Amino acid sequence: MAFDFKKEYKEFYMPKDRPEIITVPKANFIAVRGHGDPNAEDGEYQKALGVLYAVAYTIKMSYKTDHRIEGFFEYVVPPLEGFWWQDGVAGVDYSDKGSFNWISVIRLPDFVTEDDFRWAVETATKKKKLDCSKAEFLTVDEGLCVQIMHTGSYDDEPASVEKMDRFLEENGYENDLSDTRLHHEIYLSDARKTPPEKNRTVIRHPIRKKD
Repeated sequence: MAFDFKKEYKEFYMPKDRPEIITVPKANFIAVRGHGDPNAEDGEYQKALGVLYAVAYTIKMSYKTDHRIEGFFEYVVPPLEGFWWQDGVAGVDYSDKGSFNWISVIRLPDFVTEDDFRWAVETATKKKKLDCSKAEFLTVDEGLCVQIMHTGSYDDEPASVEKMDRFLEENGYENDLSDTRLHHEIYLSDARKTPPEKNRTVIRHPIRKKD
């Protein structure tokens, strides 16, 4: 059976619907950076997703090519994730999606090296006839975080964020959002097929202990 990150690392992908504190280890990702409303039809975000999945599935299916990745094992492509921020805004202003900066990512298995990644970008570009040059190999070390499972529309996320903020206040922690520690979302539902009220999204914020 193929390795499934969601099942093997439930603590990072399947949190409860109440806030919890975790320490997230370093991980590597396929990443594409951009700006603007993620809902814009044929916008930057939609194009970024095409690049991410093209590279992700090229790596997943590499065992059927001449490119051999040392330590490779069959796996399920992990869910789409995103890091989000807005210039001059503390936290996230959901009412102004046009000002979003984002890094859209898909996790890579640890056996994928930067050389393997470059091969995948070049191969996906040729085979898919898609410019994948914006894809980058990104390492993120999130460290101490608070997270929650949000069920419902993306526009209703502030209610879950408020739960996390209240939990932090009650337990002696505070948010540690910065230019390098960002609001993080993991999308467990396919928004194209799932009713908004049933969408499941992991919301994660970097935190620190209060002085």
